[in-house]
Amino acid sequence: MKTGRVTVSDRASAGIYADRSGPEIERVLREVFGADVRFVPVTVPDEAPMISAALKQLADEQRCDLIVTTGGTGISARDVTPEATRAILEKELPGFGEIMRVHSFAKVKTAILSRAVAGTRGPSLIVNLPGKPTAVRECLEILAPAIREAIAHLRNEDPHTQPTG
Repeated sequence: MKTGRVTVSDRASAGIYADRSGPEIERVLREVFGADVRFVPVTVPDEAPMISAALKQLADEQRCDLIVTTGGTGISARDVTPEATRAILEKELPGFGEIMRVHSFAKVKTAILSRAVAGTRGPSLIVNLPGKPTAVRECLEILAPAIREAIAHLRNEDPHTQPTG
């Protein structure tokens, strides 16, 4: 499974601090889907045009099965990942964001401030995740069955015959 992972962070893209959420995405997806997951890592600042361009390149040119973003889903002025994602989606899948917020709310009451979205573009499933490594893990673990099913549908495969990874 070819996976684009996009870290959205002004400071990480400038080299001010190390990206911890991107590597966590890789760890969790390898645990869930196996060692065959290949990653195309990208780090961009909190700039909507740059985020949209990265997502389009990963979907249209790299033909990634899955594209996962981390960061930029809150309510501060620089949090523009959902807008940048919506701008390039063909089909939005609101259930992904809804279940992440519901699940996370049980642990952190401010999780309802997340604006994460998901959807498809061509052959790719795109999912926005929070920026904290612990939230990345929690959200990916609950989303894994839906991710598996969505990718199978995008590949025109029977999702019920796919390995569980």
